[in-house]
Amino acid sequence: MRLRPMALALALACSGIATAHAEDLMDAYRQARESDPVLQQAEATRRDVSENVAQARAVLLPQISASGSFSDQHGSNRGPQLVDNGSGYEVFTTHTSGRSFNKQATLDQTLFDFGKFASVRAAHAQAASGDAQYQAAQQDLILRTATAYFNVLTAEDELRFTQANEQALAKQLDQAQQRFNVGLSAITDVDAAKAQHDAAAASVIQAQNTVFDNREALSQITGKPVGELRKLTDELPLDKPQPDSIDAWVNLAVQTNPALQSQRDVVEASNHNITVARAGHLPTLNAQVSYSDSPSWGAPPIGGLPASFGDAESHDTVVGLVLQVPIFSGGLTQSRVRQSIAQRDEQADVLEQDRRNVVRNTRSAFNAIEAGISSVEAQKQAVVSAEKALEATQAGFEVGTRTIVDVLISQQNLLQAQSDYSQARHAFVINQLTLKDSAGTLDVKDVEAANALLQ
Repeated sequence: MRLRPMALALALACSGIATAHAEDLMDAYRQARESDPVLQQAEATRRDVSENVAQARAVLLPQISASGSFSDQHGSNRGPQLVDNGSGYEVFTTHTSGRSFNKQATLDQTLFDFGKFASVRAAHAQAASGDAQYQAAQQDLILRTATAYFNVLTAEDELRFTQANEQALAKQLDQAQQRFNVGLSAITDVDAAKAQHDAAAASVIQAQNTVFDNREALSQITGKPVGELRKLTDELPLDKPQPDSIDAWVNLAVQTNPALQSQRDVVEASNHNITVARAGHLPTLNAQVSYSDSPSWGAPPIGGLPASFGDAESHDTVVGLVLQVPIFSGGLTQSRVRQSIAQRDEQADVLEQDRRNVVRNTRSAFNAIEAGISSVEAQKQAVVSAEKALEATQAGFEVGTRTIVDVLISQQNLLQAQSDYSQARHAFVINQLTLKDSAGTLDVKDVEAANALLQ
């Protein structure tokens, strides 16, 4: 028995032998989470900055050092020396030979150094800034992945619309050519239809390039080739943001936006650095314990007599406090204080600039969602109206009440309406994620929610 093509395709689909897997947004995010170099760089930066805490704390712990030196001395000296027996001066040659091994160990413990204590607090603030920056990078990855994903869907829709438009204009061109051949229309109708068809063919090529580029942009984030992507559902829920208050979202963003919090931590670290600089005026107190052991072998001759050899050894233990009081450093400390204050002011200005950007982006994203609801509904109705207008214009052209130019314009209006509707739908989803990203609340649950809108 022979299976019909449709039955064969159904059988293969049910058996799972030749099913095509369509990637969704969660697949893309999981791939990006594993391999995105931007996020990995942010994670490495966070680990790098966190080490400042251990380094700043280390100088407050006991510092133990040890040293040793070994020397082997050989030498001779020839010269006249006075002899007591009255014979006057005689020339003697003396030889020296000796070895020594000096060992020393020192323990140094900081008792009071205000600058080092302030450095620890500055390091903690820097580490907190790195953590917040990494959190911002995680949310940014979600938004970048979703934006790239829906950009691909938008480009694919645009390609599908332009291909359909090119095919429709090809039919219009054939129809215009046939009407011209039988004398029902002028050659100008054929020329107009041909010009529109050629432009549509060029638009198809451009749309193909856009699809290729957008798919490569998504692949750049995920690190994997992009397969067939799931599309956005036709019944897109147009929900308003909750809470439905722009001021509530702005207040939330100012408090919880991780990039803004990271900059606050930078300002706090700069304040501690001012304290570090001012501590250059303060005394420091350290406790020190040192132990030395210096054995030696051999001794030089005495008074021209033959060399006398013997062993010697000395041990020393020193325990004490070291107080250092800065008196004058040529203005270095004052300069460092002024420099630290200037750096703090610079970071405070950056913080204010970031805060204003967050407020603006949050308000813009909220407003985009509000406007997007109306835009999606209006664009959907525009597509329906454009389809009806094209049908009416086509019917009028066939009975001679409308021209080929009217038909071509209606066809272009339909293409534009379809393109605008696709962009509005995808932009609405992206704007929802953008609002939560500005507020600092974007997480995997939002990716799952957006993924549930795909089919």
